[in-house]
Amino acid sequence: MILPLKLEDVFFVAGGRVIIERISAEISAGPSTIILGANGAGKSVLMRLMHGLLAPASGKIVWRSNDTARLQAMVFQRPVLLRRSALANVTYALKLARVPHAERERLALEALESVGLAAFARRPARVLSGGEQQRLALARAWALHPEVLFLDEPTASLDPTASREIERVIQAFDAAGTKIIMATHNLGQARRLGDEVLFLHQGRLVERAPVEQFFSRPASPEAAAFIKGELPWV
Repeated sequence: MILPLKLEDVFFVAGGRVIIERISAEISAGPSTIILGANGAGKSVLMRLMHGLLAPASGKIVWRSNDTARLQAMVFQRPVLLRRSALANVTYALKLARVPHAERERLALEALESVGLAAFARRPARVLSGGEQQRLALARAWALHPEVLFLDEPTASLDPTASREIERVIQAFDAAGTKIIMATHNLGQARRLGDEVLFLHQGRLVERAPVEQFFSRPASPEAAAFIKGELPWV
């Protein structure tokens, strides 16, 4: 068990600009956590800090267990895929996770089946549609059965049909017991997929609340303006 994840006064600067400003929070197992905010609020950077791709300038990010490599995964808005088949992309992820060779193809095929891509197993990943490539990225994560799945704007560049398919897969992860931590600026998606909201504004954690409370009774003027579409993007 690697949760809870504790952020203690996390501060991050890039190019002389403060991106994340003294954020403290504890992320527990269970409810899906949505990191919500306008473009430029710091959502993606905060997720990369939590995942370990970036290191804070100051402050701490502490998991319950130090052995998190196989127990957390991250899917980006534009997934990086190998110039191999869909199946080979998943088996390679299993290889990196040191899954025994004899088990990799079976687990990879099961993962592709879970996201509706079994029929495309031998197809080159690079010729798949945008939505299919995103489902392939999710299949790579599914094969590892992570305790925590970070999702950075996973449907931002997809059409509505592809977005619905991605949301279906995310809900399947949630139902299987994986903790979802997802960054988005899509209010409808936050309502559909989230249990709680962490609302960021200009790098600060302005508000944290259950999703229905956040949308019906926002406690901060910044959140109220964002929900109404009145908060300017920066």
